[in-house]
Amino acid sequence: MKQGTVKAICVSEKRGTKKKEIQEATFVEDFGIEQDAHAGNWHRQVSLLSDEKIEAFRSKGAEVVYGDFGENVIIDGFDFRSLPVGTRFHCNDIILEMTQIGKECHSHCQIYHTMGDCIMPREGVFAKVVKGGTMHVGDTVTMEEVKKDRPFQAAVITLSDSGVRGERVDESGPCIVEILKENGYEVVETVLIADEQKVLERHLKRLADMRQVDLVLTTGGTGFSPRDTTPEGTLAVADRLAPGIAEAMRAYSMTITKRAMLSRAQSVIRKNTLIVNLPGSKKAVKESLEYIITELGHGLDVLRGDVSNCARKDD
Repeated sequence: MKQGTVKAICVSEKRGTKKKEIQEATFVEDFGIEQDAHAGNWHRQVSLLSDEKIEAFRSKGAEVVYGDFGENVIIDGFDFRSLPVGTRFHCNDIILEMTQIGKECHSHCQIYHTMGDCIMPREGVFAKVVKGGTMHVGDTVTMEEVKKDRPFQAAVITLSDSGVRGERVDESGPCIVEILKENGYEVVETVLIADEQKVLERHLKRLADMRQVDLVLTTGGTGFSPRDTTPEGTLAVADRLAPGIAEAMRAYSMTITKRAMLSRAQSVIRKNTLIVNLPGSKKAVKESLEYIITELGHGLDVLRGDVSNCARKDD
């Protein structure tokens, strides 16, 4: 196993305040570092940054100390950015699993304003605590590669203006989650957003590029209304098209109602993530997803590189 060394541990007692160095820390399962304000029941429980990346940034003239980038643990020996989500790190009894690469920078920090650059948004990674324990500065960290047989990870995005305003209860999103879980998927995130194309594009990019989920399913915004721009947002982030999935759903739905011809749903690929638009109603979502769900796994295996093609062997 590849090894690294803990160079520093940093925490902050309040959000928005600078992190300070400590010599040891207690990691709590599915929570984060005991003393850190950013710990909690979410996927960004612990932030990691490579010591080599900090040293390279210092060589450009930046006067930065550990914790200035908001990082929790600084480790040498790993290029975190090059590792896939799902990579695990072991330190004493602690097990950390990478959940996101980089982060969105909504307002530039003081480092960026001084240097015109900041490495945390592109070089920092985030992890959840799979198993707790105690970490000390100087401890050895070993890396465990992603297991090929781990469950597919999925995210669900519901697009609904009325849902965001609290005027409508989202039934389609929970229906999708239920079907995914019944079929062995791990649902890592659910999002409810308004029918805004740019907002959808931002979430699709984040889920595919940073969280590296296998599958993103959207519900809503596929009709003829001027606010229905889910297909346009999906196509805008696509690297490749996968039209057969959307076509299959429309063909099947046509056997139930001719209005299925009015669906503008798309199915595409961004990097190694499959994105599929589902209808907005719970009934249509259930019919469409149950029709395609048994075949999606093979396509996701191909995207993961576990199998080489979609050809069917002759009997």
